[in-house]
Parts: sequence; structure tokens; C-alpha cells
Amino acid sequence: MPSRIVKRTAKLADGRDLIYYDDADTRLGPERRIDTRRLEPRPPTAVMRQDVLTGEWISIAAARQSRVVLPPADRDPLAPQTPGNPSEIPDQYDVAVFENRSPSFGPALGNGAAEAGPVPAGLDDMVALGFDRELVAVGRCEVVCFSPAPEGSFGDLTPGRARTVIEAWADRTAELSALPGVEQVFPFENRGEAIGVTLPHPHGQIYAYPYVTPRTTRVLDSVRRLGPDLFQRILDRERAGGRVVLAGERWTAFVPFAARWPIEVHLLPHRQIPDFAATDEAERDELATLYLRLLRGIDALYDDPTPYIAAWHQAPVHTGRDTVRLHLQLTSIRRGADKIKYLAGSESAMGAFIADIPPDVAAARIREAVASVRVPPPRPVRG
Repeated sequence: MPSRIVKRTAKLADGRDLIYYDDADTRLGPERRIDTRRLEPRPPTAVMRQDVLTGEWISIAAARQSRVVLPPADRDPLAPQTPGNPSEIPDQYDVAVFENRSPSFGPALGNGAAEAGPVPAGLDDMVALGFDRELVAVGRCEVVCFSPAPEGSFGDLTPGRARTVIEAWADRTAELSALPGVEQVFPFENRGEAIGVTLPHPHGQIYAYPYVTPRTTRVLDSVRRLGPDLFQRILDRERAGGRVVLAGERWTAFVPFAARWPIEVHLLPHRQIPDFAATDEAERDELATLYLRLLRGIDALYDDPTPYIAAWHQAPVHTGRDTVRLHLQLTSIRRGADKIKYLAGSESAMGAFIADIPPDVAAARIREAVASVRVPPPRPVRG
């Protein structure tokens, strides 16, 4: 942790991990109330089954059916606990991270989950293909609460708070990558009911998968075919072209050449970095402001907030560390002020996308919107 961002660990009533990250200029004291709720035991770890036609693994997590959907503000499960709201977080916080109670992966880890059934035996086991393959869905899913505010998203944060969240992403990436059985760590934020968000509270999630995801598997194949400097070559070509929407000393955002979505922006660091844990202080500091400008620019495209998925792709834990680069893929299904791109037959069934808006046209609109917003620099912190 940087000297002024403080990490504090705790446990929830059913034994799940809870981690607080205090802002550099926090007004909170060091003590936190304990969780005194009486909770039922956690549901058993989900299973995953392999699709023999594609080799992909499908997690079957029936406990997710019982999760809270759009509760009233006084029953917000991500707000600090009150006498009338026995939420997941027992005290006030700046940024808080906790284990999901009904996760898609975990809480069982590695060979310690063997009593629940067959467990993954490493990457070779996960890519092997066969009929009726079912394994325990080891791993972990965490919720990242960006703020105690009842509504909002990452783009509503102050630069100082954004910096704390980035620190949490880096710390959790390092911690989760060290867990047995974890092969890839994925921080993301879903924003808007049109995307399927079930809680308006500003938050994101982190998945720790027991396999390398299908998209990353295809990226690794492209790296093998085109060379280990693939990401640098992409960045150089985009920075020399006309689709850059925002650039700093250490990061550049652009609409990709073959954008699938009506709104799609990629944000890359200027050097080879496998994940958040490998970023340095200067990269995290610049990202806090640059990312806020990008998100606020996306919101400035229309009169009301833009639904999006902010997906932070990271290199797998055990492969591609020197070639796969940390990057954001920000996408939105919004193709107009009152139009949504639904994934119909070609996209959903065949994975064959048809773009509604030319990427160069989208880049010009997004660049203009980003230029119209301003993010003040973080306030200086004493001491």
C-alpha cells in the first residue's frame, strides 16, 4: 500500500473476507465494527460443465437465483449497516471489498475442494476435451464497493477515491493470483439496468477463474501467430492513426479498428504490464484521472447516463505474462439516444458481430465528448 492509502482486513459473520481500503485523505478512524449478524452457512461451491463442442466451461451456480434485485434504498446490501439494514458491510468505509455470498466460483480452492467432487488439475486438465466433464468451480468472486453512496458508478468518484479503487484492484489482483487453483483474475464494472445491473450502488466485481477465459485464449493464439510484441504494435498503430480519444504520458484510449459495439473504447498502458499488480505509482496516479475523464466523456454522449461494461483484461496467472498486456475494454450496447443493440441471431448464436456504427465515426464522437468534460486533479494530502 502507498503510505497514505491504508488496508484493513476483517471477517464477516459467516467467515468471508472483508477488506477496507481507506482513502489517502480519509476522515475515518482505524477501528471498524464487527459483523454480528446471524447468517446461514454459505451455499456449496458451484460446479462447472464443459461444452464438448467448444471446450468452454460453464459454471452452474444455482444460488445466484436468490440474489437481491433492485432493493429499496433502505435495504441496500452494500451500504454501511444500520439498525434497520443488516447489510454486508458492518461499518462506514471509503472502499470495501468482500467475498460474494453466492459466487459463480468458489469459495472452495485448489485440491482442498476435493471432498466436493473432482477438481481442476491445472491448465492441461482445463483444456482437455471430453464428454460429461464436470468439475468443482473453484476460485473466488469478490464485490468491490467504490463508495458508501447509495447510487452512482466509477465515473462519479473523486480522483482521490478513484485512486483508492485502483489500489484495491492492484492489491486484490496480487492476492487472488496467489490462491491455489486460480488461473486468471478479472476486475469489471457493470453499469445500468440495460446491462442487467441488480444494485444501483456504485460497485464492481472481481472474478478469479480456475481456467484461462475463452477471449484470452484467443488473444494468446494471436500473440503466437503475430509475435510477442502484438500489443505494442497495436498501440503504436492506433496512436499514429485517427481513433485515439484520450491520451496521457502513460496510457492511451482509442476506438479499436474492428470495434464490435456501438460504443467501444480500449485503454492501454504504454509499456508491457501483465496486470494491475505490476503497475507503478505514476501509472496508477495518471489512470485515476484519465479513466474518470473517459467515463464522464462516455456519459456526455447523451442526455442520460450510458449503460456500459468496463472489463479490465489481465494476463493469466501462469502464462502470457510477458506478452498479454493489461487493458480496458469499455463497451456499451447503446447505439443511439433511444436505441439499444440487442445481440440477436448472428451475434448470439454464431459469435459473428455486425457493427452499427463505423469505428472512425464513433471515435470522433467520443473524442469530442471526452474533450467537453473536466476532472480536477486530486487534492494534496498533508503528512
